[in-house]
Amino acid sequence: MKGTLILITFFASGILLGISGNLPHILISSVWSNYALYVLMFLAGIGIGADRKSWHLIRAMHVKIFLVPAGIIIGTFAGATVSSLFLPALHLREILAVAAGFGYYSLSSIIISDLHSEALGVVALASNIFREMITLLTVPLLVKYFGNLAGIASGGATSMDTTLPVISKYSGKEYTVISLFNGIILTILVPFLVTFILKVGKLI
Repeated sequence: MKGTLILITFFASGILLGISGNLPHILISSVWSNYALYVLMFLAGIGIGADRKSWHLIRAMHVKIFLVPAGIIIGTFAGATVSSLFLPALHLREILAVAAGFGYYSLSSIIISDLHSEALGVVALASNIFREMITLLTVPLLVKYFGNLAGIASGGATSMDTTLPVISKYSGKEYTVISLFNGIILTILVPFLVTFILKVGKLI
């Protein structure tokens, strides 16, 4: 939770500075978001590629483990589709792009800001931060009433890092491997799915 609160503090500080109008124009330029996106993509690639244990884990697990991230993707998009009925101001494509962050708020929000608009990027940031915070706060209840995989499903891409400790605690250490695998797969897919939805979906 500490990391999320720090992120929210920086985000709120940025909003206040932007509102103040005292920032130099070069700092407000959207080109910085592009540079941040490149750096995030690079660091995400390093983090995934350097985690040898995770790659050995992926090779060792049975193919059925892929059903976990697959089910989370389907469930997330199904929920996003239903929510679109109550959000007429947003196109279904936009809602699906936000949902495709799977809790990975930093990368997905920057991609969406770059490919669509900063307004939708802020929506993605807030939505995915809430997903992480809700997971951290409700895993005990989710596991109790919906089973040991519920916490992993709620955590999405964060099940490999920020929400992993609480998932491991309440679902059991034997689910740590599944949680790690799920987070890795969803983290890899986030930039591809968000880009696909915003670019290809626009043509449909």
